[in-house]
Amino acid sequence: MDKQAITIYDVAREAKVSMATVSRVVNGNTNVRSETKQRVEEVISRLGYRPNAVARGLASRKTTTIGVIIPDVTDVYFSELARGIDDVAQMYKYQIILANSDESNSKTVEVFESLLGKQVDGILFMGNMFDDNIRAKFESSNVPVVFAGSVDATSTEASVNIDYVTAVEEVTAKLVKNKHKKVAFVSGPIEHSINQDYKLVGYKRALDAAGIEFDESLVITADYDYQSGYQLGSIVLGAKATAAVVVDDEMAAGLLNALTDAGVSVPDDFEIVTTNNSHLTVITRPQLSSITQPIYDLGAVAMRMLTKLMNDEELPIKTMILPHGYVKRGTTK
Repeated sequence: MDKQAITIYDVAREAKVSMATVSRVVNGNTNVRSETKQRVEEVISRLGYRPNAVARGLASRKTTTIGVIIPDVTDVYFSELARGIDDVAQMYKYQIILANSDESNSKTVEVFESLLGKQVDGILFMGNMFDDNIRAKFESSNVPVVFAGSVDATSTEASVNIDYVTAVEEVTAKLVKNKHKKVAFVSGPIEHSINQDYKLVGYKRALDAAGIEFDESLVITADYDYQSGYQLGSIVLGAKATAAVVVDDEMAAGLLNALTDAGVSVPDDFEIVTTNNSHLTVITRPQLSSITQPIYDLGAVAMRMLTKLMNDEELPIKTMILPHGYVKRGTTK
């Protein structure tokens, strides 16, 4: 018999039980006699029956699927986050549908509506682009949304993050303490809330505490990727910076290689601290000093919060802040 064609009816007929009994066994309902359960499981195994998730969804009005909106599937930070999400999703028997938003507000709306059309039970949002139009879409849908490694400055949505302001303030202060008067803030688009309202604020606080005047020319922005980081090398040197805090590990690796190719010795002549501590930080030479954050846990905790919201449970804490730290490697003295 074709395994694709095997239905719950075939299992019921072979096991000589009702379809309701097969359904109870498949869904882990304990209200089935042990010998009956054993017989049904044996038939399921022998026939190779696979429950149809869509059909189960129609019956329960739940599809057991989660939509994950990711800005760039090739970005190491977000792919490590997604791993934490997927592991917890599997534990709770949820399927993941991954949708790429390309860090675009219009594309985010498009993929959000596409996921709703697929009848997802909940959505995990990752990314740095988030405007009022997207917020309105999220709020008007009846599907729970949790932000993972992404900020919602209004705190409307549930979210899991680290304290980006304090984390960036601490590492900027370390560079200032190392006698750097011109520390560059190398960032993705500054209009992204996570950069403008959090990381840049931490950078400015550290300068202010040290009595150093904020210099707009030291805020240097590009896209979150290696090539952009590499191309910023000449701009960073042109701004007379002697150190940099970089908001993305790929950008930091690009900047490091650009400086090295320009004959600048890191860390002797220039110090770099990055912020995500993804596995890229140990691939570079020298290895990148970084803020540490529990990337996998950010994803796992966000997924756990979403399972609670999907079950109509109250969240004791809506904005979850996980601990961060710092690891000194070869790009700082």
